[in-house]
Amino acid sequence: MTETPNTDFHDLQDYVALPRVAGLALSPDGTRLVTTAATLNPERTRLRPALWDVDPSGERPARRLTRGATGESSPAFTADGDLLFTSARPDPDRSEQQPGDPAALWRLPAGGEAHVVGSRPGGVAGPVTARSARGVLAMSMTLPGAVTAADDEARRKARREKKVSGILHSGYPVRFWDHDLGPDEPRLVVGDVPADGVADGTVEWRDLTPAPGGALVEAGYDITPDGRTVVTGWRVSEPGGSSRATLVAIDVESGERTVLADDPDLEFGGPVISPDGTQVAFWQELRTSPTTPPDSRLVVVPITGGEPSVVAPGWDRWPNGARWTPDGSALIVTADDEGRCPVFRIDLADGPTEATVTRLTGDDGAYSDVVVSPDGAHVYALRSAVDAPPAPVRLDATAAGQQPVLLRGPADPPALPGRLTEVHATAVDGSPLRAWLVLPEGTSENSPAPLLLWVHGGPLGSWNAWQWRWNPWLLAARGYAVLLPDPALSTGYGLDFVARGWGEWGDAPFTDLMAVTDAAVARPDIDADRTAAMGGSFGGYMANWIAGHTDRFRAIVTHASLWALDQFGPTTDAAFYWLREMTAEMAARNTPHASADAISTPMLVIHGDKDYRVPIGEALRLWWDLVSRHEGDLAELPHKFLYYPDENHWILTPQNAVVWYQTVTAFLDHHVLGKDWETPDLLR
Repeated sequence: MTETPNTDFHDLQDYVALPRVAGLALSPDGTRLVTTAATLNPERTRLRPALWDVDPSGERPARRLTRGATGESSPAFTADGDLLFTSARPDPDRSEQQPGDPAALWRLPAGGEAHVVGSRPGGVAGPVTARSARGVLAMSMTLPGAVTAADDEARRKARREKKVSGILHSGYPVRFWDHDLGPDEPRLVVGDVPADGVADGTVEWRDLTPAPGGALVEAGYDITPDGRTVVTGWRVSEPGGSSRATLVAIDVESGERTVLADDPDLEFGGPVISPDGTQVAFWQELRTSPTTPPDSRLVVVPITGGEPSVVAPGWDRWPNGARWTPDGSALIVTADDEGRCPVFRIDLADGPTEATVTRLTGDDGAYSDVVVSPDGAHVYALRSAVDAPPAPVRLDATAAGQQPVLLRGPADPPALPGRLTEVHATAVDGSPLRAWLVLPEGTSENSPAPLLLWVHGGPLGSWNAWQWRWNPWLLAARGYAVLLPDPALSTGYGLDFVARGWGEWGDAPFTDLMAVTDAAVARPDIDADRTAAMGGSFGGYMANWIAGHTDRFRAIVTHASLWALDQFGPTTDAAFYWLREMTAEMAARNTPHASADAISTPMLVIHGDKDYRVPIGEALRLWWDLVSRHEGDLAELPHKFLYYPDENHWILTPQNAVVWYQTVTAFLDHHVLGKDWETPDLLR
């Protein structure tokens, strides 16, 4: 290949130093847009977020607002325009603060210094403010027996001093994704932000949900504009260790709960209250069975209760991140769609069931964090794509098929070491298939690139947005073309496309991947003789399945992967969900470990010990199955195992991520390109 200029993707230290933009908050008058941008700390060992002011008009450059040593996150505006955020940075008004103390709620007035306005022994997270009152709602971790904040602090102090780490469970689950549940539990707390001019006033928190148990794990919530009612997700226990997600309204004054949505065949969540406080929009999802995939719909219900109405029931897409327009006449949402994630407007003038859907964005972007201007004229969002990291943009709130207006955000887009195109194929059953294909600079018919098939996780997902953890451009900088397909089970292609692979992971998803790979290697600019496959989570499952069912690839990388489904099912953090997804017979038919004897391709196994969604036992069993079948000298073992004792489902620590990519590229270079094996320096 021809020599090309270096980019931030050619040096891993430059890559991990790129600012990472996330989240949006809009002031009540629409003049201020705030986002966060995470950058490396001075030691380059942690990402530290800071708040930035973005000009909604796009005229002024972004302005950094905070510089705390521990970072700031979760921006939210009060009704009078002050900016709230959470941070564990030192409070200058507290003399006893210790390193590791939890995050507090801070206020940054438009013309003053930031100061703490609310704290709790277990911290404050995810503040949501009332639009026309001083009420603020937040999540706070609290020990189960604690009645007051002082009681909670005394119990925490006793555990610390006695070095007690034990957690006594009487229910399920006990772990979730990457953390243990307990000994404390999430509770919703509410209070009033001190009025303007009360510089040293603090929120007097009231516990809205005493003794909730596990009811608020992963719960979304909102508060009415007048601050009098809270709507939140609420998990209800079921026989056999299962639970279901319901939706409740809580009266702030009395604490009384009213059930808004509860159905044993459905799950509910993501409530968003209308601007007039009379309605709630939220998602409902059909509960799965071994033969029935999920189906997610947007619904609306009066806040006083009633029968939920499905919004645009004929629309075969799964909406996310709903936001009301100021007059309550429409909902703005995003939804995966054919390898993109556009913004849609759903007009409700004729009622939810007769709503019309308009696609507002006409580009290849994947949008998130939507907010609507107070006059209803504009929509602000973060736009990313496979070839663009998240950045703030402005949209017209009604125009169909438009191109976004890029605002001046905290970071300029990095130069990429290649270009993006699409590949199309046809499945065994005739279904149309598509994938993104990242091509490195200099790729041509005379200089074809080796190919890496990269399978997404989920399995309900799509390659449509920028990925910091699974970034194909780092491989492109090293000369690899990267194929990013959406096989059966992928979202954005309709319910039937999901159903094609439901309960039969080793069937249509596998044959779809091979069909798209065949289409890619048929291109003259791809070297069909030098290919590899890689994936994480469900993508790791598929990497393992591929290893046992074809020898077409020179190397396979499997991260956080499912290997033995009989073992995985009862040990994952939500076994009840898995038992609804596959019968024992289906799991036996689709388990990769049954084909261990057929594996001849060198494999790199990667796993974090703190992964509770796919427990470390999957990697340990896979590694033993590979090692025990090697009949030669152990020094000639073609496989390798990269193990992280302190990472979880995702490798999040910056320098651990650097080592991850170094090891992956060394393994691929050795087996695909024929280079000598080079152990990364920090692993020697």
